[in-house]
Amino acid sequence: MIVALVFVAAFLAFIVSAVAGGGAGLVLVPLLRLILPVASIPGALSIGTAASSLSRIWLFRPHIRWDVVRRFVPAALPAAALGAWLLTQFEAVYVEFLLGCFLLLNLPALFRRMPAPGTEAPLPLARLPLLGAAAGLLSGFTGAVGVVFNRAYYRMGLSKAEIVATRATNEVLLHLLKIALYAAFGLLPRSALIAGGLVAAAAVLASLASRRVLSLMRESLFRRAGLLAMVASGIAMFSLSGSQIMAIHRAWITYVAPGDEREIQLYWGGTRRAAIEREDDGRLVVERVVAPAQLPPAVRAALPTIAAGGAIVMIEEVRGNGLYYEVYRRHDGIVSKLEISPQGTPRNRALPDH
Repeated sequence: MIVALVFVAAFLAFIVSAVAGGGAGLVLVPLLRLILPVASIPGALSIGTAASSLSRIWLFRPHIRWDVVRRFVPAALPAAALGAWLLTQFEAVYVEFLLGCFLLLNLPALFRRMPAPGTEAPLPLARLPLLGAAAGLLSGFTGAVGVVFNRAYYRMGLSKAEIVATRATNEVLLHLLKIALYAAFGLLPRSALIAGGLVAAAAVLASLASRRVLSLMRESLFRRAGLLAMVASGIAMFSLSGSQIMAIHRAWITYVAPGDEREIQLYWGGTRRAAIEREDDGRLVVERVVAPAQLPPAVRAALPTIAAGGAIVMIEEVRGNGLYYEVYRRHDGIVSKLEISPQGTPRNRALPDH
């Protein structure tokens, strides 16, 4: 069942990739996470996207812009090698999270009128080596980020067929190099080879089907589809990588409503770090857990008196309704709260803890 789902999803993703100027790899990342460890996903994606690139080169070869390829590829290849090596040293999930944030910046553009081809500020060909290096580095680290650079291809004034053909030519050597490097670094186990072969078969069939679809599309629709792919990829990367980062750091957000108070609590490392609270008068305040060493001298000096035979369990700095501190004290199994000004004087009476 999972195998059939991966094949069908890959086929549809690569058709969308052809008409949207990329993005199949980023769309497939969430699905491949169901069957592969995170470190093996870039290798499997590279096998599939290499097959897709080779088929698109054959189908669209008259439209390749070799002036772009000559400037892009020489910088992309060594950068991809660096990205593949970095994958063995660091968690790629943090880069995926940042890329997701970057792609989501395209959301407002979906609701604006699409500029006519050639009306955007042109991208000088002299910048292509820098673009190639960036694409190679990110591609080596995450497996596929072609959709990130859609706007650059638009600004070069390429037609939809030229974008498909030139992108494929720019990326095919990149993917082949990455496959070799992933294998050398032990990032291409048998499961990744099988998944990559499955994605590759779907990608080749999708290239054949998309040739007809692409010929029927208007340029404006092609560009809007590209923006939609960027936003969709951004949502997927942001949500999945964000949830994985929160799991790594034992972080979560919870809402509590004890009594008349309402607050959103933020946890990191399994410990409450901050909260946003609505006070009785309706004001919002931000609470941050602090250590005694971070307190003003006057507040720190008052702590022994506040404890009074009990134990201080937590201290929070509160901002938004002035600056003050909340000291939580446990005595005889009961926890109470005292609000203290930075001068060390009680701000109001002790209240039952929520």
